[in-house]
Amino acid sequence: MDDEIQLISDGDGLAVIGEPAAVERFLVSEGLQSQDLGLPRLATVLSAGSAAAQAGSEIAANSGRWVKMTKESAQLADKLGLRSSKNGFDTGVLKGSHGQIKGFVEFTKGGLLTNPAVLAGAAGIMAQLAMQQTMDEITDYLATIDKKVDDVLRAQKDAVFADLIGVDFVLQEALTIREQVGGVSEVTWSKVQSTAFTIARTQAYTLRQLDALAEKVENESKIGDLAKTAKEAKSKVQEWLAVLARCFQLQDAIAVLELDRVLDAAPDELDRHRLALRAARNNRLDLISRSTEHLMARMDAAAGTANTKVLLHPTSSREVVDSSNHVANAVVEFHGRLGIERGRESLEARRWTEAATEVRDKAFDAGADGVDAAKRLGSGTFDLAKSTTGKFSRGLTDRVRRRRTEDEESDQED
Repeated sequence: MDDEIQLISDGDGLAVIGEPAAVERFLVSEGLQSQDLGLPRLATVLSAGSAAAQAGSEIAANSGRWVKMTKESAQLADKLGLRSSKNGFDTGVLKGSHGQIKGFVEFTKGGLLTNPAVLAGAAGIMAQLAMQQTMDEITDYLATIDKKVDDVLRAQKDAVFADLIGVDFVLQEALTIREQVGGVSEVTWSKVQSTAFTIARTQAYTLRQLDALAEKVENESKIGDLAKTAKEAKSKVQEWLAVLARCFQLQDAIAVLELDRVLDAAPDELDRHRLALRAARNNRLDLISRSTEHLMARMDAAAGTANTKVLLHPTSSREVVDSSNHVANAVVEFHGRLGIERGRESLEARRWTEAATEVRDKAFDAGADGVDAAKRLGSGTFDLAKSTTGKFSRGLTDRVRRRRTEDEESDQED
């Protein structure tokens, strides 16, 4: 009898369904890491009747594994040639014999993939697994931050943060019960369904704090004040991003519980509800992305201002750019954990050191110590310093050194 592997892709993950040994061989041959799909739960979505009984027997005989959609698994799905369906899935069947799965997809009229209820149920479970994966990654992300998020929350005077800690406790308890009993009862759901408002309120407050920092950086015109504001952003942004990450994690937790509740109470609505949750989740990501990108743009502009003032104000300029780099790294890591695609590189990718080396070698020939600040500055500084190469002599270098202290003091007075 031929081995058969049924595949479902929803863009976030790849479900591999089939006889357990065949599924395992396929995953090993492709080098894919996977986790249990929870295939027996699909029986919940089936209505009574002979077709349901047949599908239920197929479910019982098969194994299901879920693979996170990475660059490698996406390339595999493209290579196999999965077919797009009206519901937004890519599906197909791989066949082979004696453990040898063919490298191209076939399309059959039978099997689990042709049962709309089973396909919708599988997609719902896949959505849950994708969100749980993100939740785990956020947990790892928060563990890398020196300050624990709960410490940050407790340090705030606004009651909304204290409420978020309580929401966290409630949701963790619900997730624990779900894991133990295999579903979400009406009693469990009644405890968590009102928590979404608290999370949304906290997220809105946090986004306003990031927007306020961006506006404050944008409004500073003096390099000394700009350095002070940039340092404030450096110290605060990581904390606000951590709170945002926790909010997003808790919102995903609610969605996981919500899909379970719909699966049990109204399975016919599962697919529409899954799509609605995905749209809402994407809206949240867009909102977070716009706010953090706005902050990044303001920090970029501040670094550009510092570039033009490095020769006269090396210390303040260095502080601005160091702060900008710190914020850039924090935002890039945060975006990565939430799965936000970025169309730009971090400030660290601008070859600051290479530009500074040319500044040092060509412009001052190991002259003024202040140019060392350019080690963290970009091509704007390089062009400025390069243009001075033929205009300044070593005598002027000495004058720059003597005047540096005076300029820094003057800037602080401004």
